[in-house]
Amino acid sequence: MTDIESRIDTSRPHTARIWNYWTGGKDNYPVDREAGDRIRELHPGIGEYAKADRLFLGRAVRHLAEQEGIRQFLDIGTGLPSADNTHEVAQRVAPDARVVYVDNDPLVLAHARALLVGTPEGRTDYLDADLRDVDTILAAAAKTLDLSRPVALMLLGVVIFVEDDEESYGVVRRLMDALAPGSHLVLSHTVAHPDMPDVDAAVAFWNEHGTPKLTQRTPEAIARYFDGLELLEPGVVSCSAWRPRTPTPDVAMYAGVGRKG
Repeated sequence: MTDIESRIDTSRPHTARIWNYWTGGKDNYPVDREAGDRIRELHPGIGEYAKADRLFLGRAVRHLAEQEGIRQFLDIGTGLPSADNTHEVAQRVAPDARVVYVDNDPLVLAHARALLVGTPEGRTDYLDADLRDVDTILAAAAKTLDLSRPVALMLLGVVIFVEDDEESYGVVRRLMDALAPGSHLVLSHTVAHPDMPDVDAAVAFWNEHGTPKLTQRTPEAIARYFDGLELLEPGVVSCSAWRPRTPTPDVAMYAGVGRKG
């Protein structure tokens, strides 16, 4: 058994594998599917959140590559590879785009090394690190990315796993402070919303049975991650409402894109 395999726990459901299950992937275990089905019973729309968040990623990356000229992406909390990963979307627009993926889940690591392969003109790399390990991430990412030039920092559904508010805001600020002017923050986050009470029940079930545990925040609290940045229209909204091609219902996953001046 390799070191990576020894770190994979199949006895408890894991968020990356459940997300994979909800988006139609096959990289999950019975314990993940059982938990995913139970969460979906408590909150039937949860599977749509995963799909909406993935579509938001594609729209945001495409916009940054096409309209903002971004050619470097630091994607932390990558999750299991799926359709239209960050490097695939970016390199369709700009084949020379460079992408560094970061995750601390061993199953994600194993799949990323095998599947997250980019164009010959560009470059992709993968780091085994926790979001909180800011110095480690930046030092390793600098081997692939030129941090003196703009970078898109991708934090989709990952700061939800940092329970302490000030720690989570601090991590995002430290990462953005290290990036050049013209860099962008792309962030999505599960939202606590009075109009969606069944979300609370699904989160409570997850935190009792799954790993890692997650924290909900209000739309106003999510907007704080963009303090000091220029928010792109339409601001911090349901990720399904961020520049969709066709109108779609809101989901309890909020997102935004901000530019560093």
